[in-house]
Amino acid sequence: MLTDFRLKVFKTVADRLSFTKAAAELLISQPAVTKQINELERLLGKPLFLRHGNRISLTDDGVRLLEYANRILALYGELRDAFVEEQGAFSGEIRLGASTTLSQYVLPGLLAKFRKLYPDVRVTLFNGNTEQIERQIADGKLDFGMIEGTASNPALHYELFMDDELVLVTSASNTSFTREEITAADLPALPLVIRENGSGTLDVLSRELSRHGLSLRQLHIEMQLGSTESIKHYLFYSDTFAFVSVQAVLDELAANRLRVVEVGDMELVRRFSFVTAHGQRSRLTDLFKQFCLNHYNRKL
Repeated sequence: MLTDFRLKVFKTVADRLSFTKAAAELLISQPAVTKQINELERLLGKPLFLRHGNRISLTDDGVRLLEYANRILALYGELRDAFVEEQGAFSGEIRLGASTTLSQYVLPGLLAKFRKLYPDVRVTLFNGNTEQIERQIADGKLDFGMIEGTASNPALHYELFMDDELVLVTSASNTSFTREEITAADLPALPLVIRENGSGTLDVLSRELSRHGLSLRQLHIEMQLGSTESIKHYLFYSDTFAFVSVQAVLDELAANRLRVVEVGDMELVRRFSFVTAHGQRSRLTDLFKQFCLNHYNRKL
């Protein structure tokens, strides 16, 4: 069926005439945008875009669908607004803990939108690693958390928020490497910048490498750095490569400062989850969790 989100993806691509800009605006990866458009074209049996090298334009069928999409999405908006509770009905404070990728790259935009809709709800954000957040929730110091990784504490309740894709990126100005796709077997030949030992990103990479009979020791590691931001800036001034969350590089991809190199036989996905103490629920935390889910399509 034609879902609300799929039509939203189509409309965003049609309005921007760019898969990259649409991905940045929707806070999803470019392959996820391509997947949604391809599925829409398959369901309709019609091409919706013409590709002209790096440019795209709407086909006649694409123009026709955009007219319907605008009308349908406007009705969806009216439907949602009709059932939203009065803004004044919600007030109070939410004590939220979030892991680094979420707190730096996903939550700021969501928090700004939430604040506009519910100005009387104050959210305080604690940034820490998964273990720290779980401990604070268990101790009653936080109302709930948003963390990476799998359920590990039996005293806590976990719910899926979204899947996070790790992508291999390099500087868009790296002219020494022009391939758009490689395999895991090609990785040992690439100069890599990686996160520090103990990071969640490095754990995901290590597990996926082992599935291909590889280890970190077999890679050409040029540098280890302690944050995604420092890695991105290192890439800008070198011909190195790095695995990072796609959420962390949406702006750089849209600005053509970094580009993705697909690793065709690797699946680097980690889960972000909501976490609360068992039996600990409130109207405000339920409101914020549902708001986050409504603003991010977790199936992509």
